Amino acid sequence: MGHREDLLAGAKRCLEEKGWSRTTARDIVAASGANLASIGYHYGSKDALMREALFAAMGDWADDVQRSLEADAPAGEDPDAGLRGRFESRWTRVLELFDKHQAMWRSQLEAILQVQNDPELRAAFARAQPEGRQGLVGLIHGIDERDVDEETSRVMGSFYMTLVSGMIVQMAIDPDLMPSAHDLVEAMRRIVGDAPDAPDAPRAPEAHHAP
Repeated sequence: MGHREDLLAGAKRCLEEKGWSRTTARDIVAASGANLASIGYHYGSKDALMREALFAAMGDWADDVQRSLEADAPAGEDPDAGLRGRFESRWTRVLELFDKHQAMWRSQLEAILQVQNDPELRAAFARAQPEGRQGLVGLIHGIDERDVDEETSRVMGSFYMTLVSGMIVQMAIDPDLMPSAHDLVEAMRRIVGDAPDAPDAPRAPEAHHAP
């Protein structure tokens, strides 16, 4: 890897080991084997590098969830379960991987608490929101996020992101407070009663072959 990639990997390691607030530029240099000047050269500033590292770490979590879901889908997921059933089975795996990546979530929570005093960090989170919503819909509905339309992203994606945010806070206080996927489904059932499943997010378009 070059210095740019080394710095990013080092910053991600620091986020995991030291968190958002306690990581210094010298910590990143020590973790990456690069030098202080290379931070400015490749990223402009330590803060810019930290922002990129945080969102890259969040992407690693999403990739981990996706791989896990794809590996389990053939044996562990009923194709006729409907959105409600898929939500419970897929959200169960999402929650299992929360623990594996809990250091990253703690760093994200630290960063969120700084956005009022850091306009660039606030803007970075705002830019990431649409992609994050689409990605969560893709994970939970089992479709390519590129096939998630704007309305589904706004409604369902915002809901899933709200659940993730709440989980992060509860995990930071006490992981035992986090509800299970079954608890979430039961809570929604009590709110909406026995209403039928909401329409699924759009499916990936099927390929059409010439006769």
